[in-house]
Amino acid sequence: MSWYTGGLMNDRLEILLDKLRTLERELAVEIQKKEEEFFYQIHRKKIRFQREIRQKHRRLMKTLGYYLLEARPLAILTAPVIWSCLIPALLMDLVLSVYQAVCFPVYGIPKVRRGDFIVLDRHNLSYLNFIEKMNCAYCGYFNGVVAYAREIAARTEQHWCPIKHARRVGDIHSRYKYFFDYGDGKRYSKEIETVRRDFEDLKQ
Repeated sequence: MSWYTGGLMNDRLEILLDKLRTLERELAVEIQKKEEEFFYQIHRKKIRFQREIRQKHRRLMKTLGYYLLEARPLAILTAPVIWSCLIPALLMDLVLSVYQAVCFPVYGIPKVRRGDFIVLDRHNLSYLNFIEKMNCAYCGYFNGVVAYAREIAARTEQHWCPIKHARRVGDIHSRYKYFFDYGDGKRYSKEIETVRRDFEDLKQ
C-alpha cells in the first residue's frame, strides 16, 4: 500500500513540475512583451533603448540636489549601515566561488553559473540619477549573491543529504523537488547514489 501511495505522489510531483515548466515558458513570453511595451531590446546581455526613449527618461530623472532634499534624514543616517553589509556579501561571493570551483568537480556536481544570478543592468536606466543607480546596483548584487549562495547550497544538499523535511518549509529551493520523502528509508537506501548524482536536468 505504501509503495502504491509513493507512486501516486511521484506522478503528482511530475504533473506539478510540468505545470511549473509551462509557467516558466509563459513568464519568458511576458518578459518579451515588456521589451516591446517599454521599447528596449536585449542583445548579448546588453540592454538598448531607442534614442527618443532615452531622451524621455533623462527628463524624468531627479537631480541629485532634489533627490537628497527629498530624502528622509533617517534614510541618510542609516545608509552607512546598509552599505556595510556589502563587505560580508563580497566575502561570501568569493568564498562560494572558490568552494564550488574546488569541490564540485570532485563530487560531480555541475557548477552554478554566477552570471545567471548576479545581474547588474539597472544602471542602463536613464531616469535614475547616480545615487539611485548605485542603490540599484547594490540591491541587485546583494540579492544576486544570496540567490547564488542558495543554488550552490541546494546542489550541495542534493549530494550530501537529499531528504525533505518533515515540517513545512517556507520557501523551497530548486533541487528540493528531487529529494526523498521524509521517512522513506527504503527508497533512500536503494537510490541515494543515483539521486546525489542526478543533475541531468541542468544539462538540458
